[in-house]
Amino acid sequence: MTTLDSLRATADSWKSAVLGSGGVFLRDVGHGLLEVGHNGLALLGLAVIGIALLAGGRSELRHTLEAHTLSWLQARHEARQPPVVEQIDLGEPDAIARATAVDPKDLNRTQAAVAGWLARRYRVAPEPVSRLVQEAWRVGELVNLDPTLILAVMAVESSFNPFAQSPVGAQGLMQVMTKVHDDKYEPFGGVHAAFDPVTNLRVGVQVLKECIARAGSLEAGLRFYVGAANMDDGGYVMKVLVEQNILRQLAGQKPLPLPARRPAAVADAGDHDDPAAAIAKPGALADPIVRPATDPATLPEKIALLR
Repeated sequence: MTTLDSLRATADSWKSAVLGSGGVFLRDVGHGLLEVGHNGLALLGLAVIGIALLAGGRSELRHTLEAHTLSWLQARHEARQPPVVEQIDLGEPDAIARATAVDPKDLNRTQAAVAGWLARRYRVAPEPVSRLVQEAWRVGELVNLDPTLILAVMAVESSFNPFAQSPVGAQGLMQVMTKVHDDKYEPFGGVHAAFDPVTNLRVGVQVLKECIARAGSLEAGLRFYVGAANMDDGGYVMKVLVEQNILRQLAGQKPLPLPARRPAAVADAGDHDDPAAAIAKPGALADPIVRPATDPATLPEKIALLR
């Protein structure tokens, strides 16, 4: 036998010895753990039997244990339940009556075209804008004002924000000076009605009509309306007239000639996001909108017919 074979035989014998010893050790440990487990369970069983016998012999102790056990189980059950949130009823079924809104489908084709463009242009919901367009047509017909002029004033004054307020106190959609025209809000319940969109529109139309009648022309009347009768209006008149012409084209009407002098501060019609912004070339201002037959003194009575 060679030296290599002798080494291999020695290694095999050591391997067999180690494996045999390890197997014996693991078997002994397993048997020991099993015995400990059996003995532990036996002790636990004896303890349970002893407690049961003791509790069976003493009713008050049994009741105490039962009460503690029940309390523990209930606490565990409640801990697993989601927290109960108190439900408060904030509903008000009549709130819909206060909403300024109309389904755009209820408008005719002309009004729907104008309302749709305004909703997109000023990023407001189509339903309230549709209500305002509808109201502008009703009031405009009643007091002989082009409804597109009314809507153009609202667009320039407040961008259709019914809660807008200027630093000098002009409020609402048409930026009416509430403190100056508080008498016009009395038929609507007081000056807080300035923030009701429809009321503000009706009062604003009265003020606009009076300004045009007082000034004698549309352009001068708009200057009166913005409080710049004898001053530079900062391009206000041109902004309103450009906006009105866009709305007139959307309504299928001819645009009106614009004033010959156009302030530099006014943006071009190309600023608008609709092809309808192509307007007539500047020329002499024609004012077919205001009809002298309408007496401004009768406006409150006519507006009252709409309520």
